Amino acid sequence: MSSEKTVTIPLIGRIDSNNAAEAEQTIRDMLPDAAVPVVLDASKLEYISSAGLRVLLRVKKSNPDLMITGVNSEVYEILDMTGFTEMMKVEKAYRVVSVEGCEEIGRGANGTIYRIDQDNVVKVYNNPNALEEIQHEREVARLALILGIPTAISYDVVRVGESYGSVFELLNARSFSKILAREPEKIDWCVREYVDMLKKIHSTVVPAGKLPDMRETAVSWARFVQPYLPEAAGRKLVSLVRSVPRDNHMIHGDYHTKNLELQNDEVLLIDMDTLAVGHPVFELASIYNAFIGFSETDHEIIRKFQGFDFETAGLFWNKFLRAYLGTDDEKKLRDVENKARIVGYTRLIRRSIRRRGLETEAGRAEIEHWKSELLELLENVDTLLFLPNELKLDALVDNLPRVLSFIDGHLEQAGCPVKAQMQIDVAAEEIFVNIASYAYENRTGPAIVRVEIREEPTAAVISFHDRGMPYDPLAAEDPDVTLAAEDREPGGLGVFMVKKSMDDVSYRYEDGWNVFTMTKIF
Repeated sequence: MSSEKTVTIPLIGRIDSNNAAEAEQTIRDMLPDAAVPVVLDASKLEYISSAGLRVLLRVKKSNPDLMITGVNSEVYEILDMTGFTEMMKVEKAYRVVSVEGCEEIGRGANGTIYRIDQDNVVKVYNNPNALEEIQHEREVARLALILGIPTAISYDVVRVGESYGSVFELLNARSFSKILAREPEKIDWCVREYVDMLKKIHSTVVPAGKLPDMRETAVSWARFVQPYLPEAAGRKLVSLVRSVPRDNHMIHGDYHTKNLELQNDEVLLIDMDTLAVGHPVFELASIYNAFIGFSETDHEIIRKFQGFDFETAGLFWNKFLRAYLGTDDEKKLRDVENKARIVGYTRLIRRSIRRRGLETEAGRAEIEHWKSELLELLENVDTLLFLPNELKLDALVDNLPRVLSFIDGHLEQAGCPVKAQMQIDVAAEEIFVNIASYAYENRTGPAIVRVEIREEPTAAVISFHDRGMPYDPLAAEDPDVTLAAEDREPGGLGVFMVKKSMDDVSYRYEDGWNVFTMTKIF
């Protein structure tokens, strides 16, 4: 069978030393005279021996674009083991899966996830030619797993109707959306786990070139929307997005509660095809849209998408933002929310216009609402940058540079004088190194650093949290610094310096955490 661009030749039954010569002659009789690609259809090939492989090599030599399709798993294993999958394009045969009557457990921009049995789910892609997308998602999921992000890895590719799907093992897993819908009293637990996973994602540094840059994507959104805004507002929108610095930390890109699964007390991240790198403002924009933006003009959208109501979505967003930023300061919360809304509304306007929203009354009303909100925000926001108030990491001395960089970022943004910043850095080093060295004895445990900038008077309030042995560093007597060095008792000098250089220090033991807080007025 042939077309204008390819010639397809079937391989049937077995090809071994008994019939290799005959099989080769049959293939050559069907080869075209012109130089067009040749496809060997192996959907009915049951077995191939080394003699058959030599036939393929000779055919490949005279037809460099040779491709083999429809290969069953046994034959594919032979071709893969002998290096043929590296020498030529080889496509496996895909088993057929039906999702008719299956529970939908997730829906994203690129596909829908269904539970096909108790143990397995399948992500069905919207694009009927999705093999490259599937390969990309499998590669980035493996990358995420290697970098320490708990995720499900696809173990099979299948045909689903006219498209393809990736199959994952998710034994008895429940999405966070389902938990929130059926057990609303667990919202605080869901928020805590949701934030912990996101901070793990955002603290992960990705090797250069491994994931797309979300900043570039967001710039393209802004440029698309620019002509639909007043000239000055359009220019400012593009400028704000372009001013976000490049960042090599991971972001998920579609981080909502349907994409977190609880399986046997382990939280897993799924739907990994949107993984990218970038500043967290792009992530928060996507999260805002998932819980609020999409549903602002029609509250039923969130119920259809997530399974819970708009009120629950708003409550979750607000609890999430507080936990993620590590603050209850309403001014700080609204400031960061507004930055996220600018990117979020830009994306929503673009999405609706591309889907012909301007051609319907409902679509125009929706776009006008988002546009009105965006224009008001653009009048009052001059940067999309922000710093989370909380850093969570392992209590290791090697992590000290990250701690100091995190603190210094807040101090510099607040205009802290150099002298005060140096005093704070010295004190922070003393406290964090003590935690890393002594809190957990011979094991590794978590540490949390929180930074608040307060006003009237302007001050930095920095707290260190660890789950190590209860220990109050302020309980010991101050060392007698009037004594000669050889006459002093060892220890205590570092905490003494912290007390002298800070305006206030305190310690408490709360809910299993040591909490040391220091305040510096500047």
